[in-house]
Amino acid sequence: MNKEIIIIKGIKKFYKVGNQEVKALNGVDIIIHKNEYVAIMGPSGSGKSTMMNILGCLDSPTAGTYILNGTDVSKMDDNDLAEVRNKEIGFIFQSFNLLPRYNALDNVSLPLIYSGIGRAERDLMAREAIESVDLTDRLHHKPNELSGGQRQRVAVARALVNKPSIILADEPTGNLDSKTSADIMKLFADIHKKGNTIIVVTHEEDIAKHAKRIIRLRDGLIESDEVNKNCLDYN
Repeated sequence: MNKEIIIIKGIKKFYKVGNQEVKALNGVDIIIHKNEYVAIMGPSGSGKSTMMNILGCLDSPTAGTYILNGTDVSKMDDNDLAEVRNKEIGFIFQSFNLLPRYNALDNVSLPLIYSGIGRAERDLMAREAIESVDLTDRLHHKPNELSGGQRQRVAVARALVNKPSIILADEPTGNLDSKTSADIMKLFADIHKKGNTIIVVTHEEDIAKHAKRIIRLRDGLIESDEVNKNCLDYN
């Protein structure tokens, strides 16, 4: 078995809404190993968005422990969390989150600026990441000159450029048509086969079935955590 990349023990996240306390997560335990491909699912209000924010070091738990690649990140302050995010996590969002004035190369190289890497090396690493998603002919195109699928490929390249411990995708095909969605999920399968750890947060069964393991949340707790025996694996 590969090394444990994520160890979550007793994670709770409570929010105050007026006079009420909302228990978004109420004691969750998860272990994810290197090179796993996991989908996290659940209906609205299940806690999956809160789980994504904690996994992505965008938020801290109220209680519990989160070990990411050997480091306890559950008690870190915002500055330390930002550093961990940039180094350990590659994000892919439904809305792409590309900067409109930057071309594909500059969008992909953006995380490397925060890592203190010089321009020449940034460009080289960004070119390699863009090449890995088959978009070399669009290096100098801005987001408004790209299709939705091409924009998501740029976002995937940006997530890969820092060689993070995990790729965390939030509804990655939510703004794409079905054919383009299938192309992006095939790309995810290719990335997984190269050794990357992928976590997809989704409410769509069609997207989750591409993962090797499906974790379902309900009312802030794990309802099920199973190997996906019907995984759509591309060969």
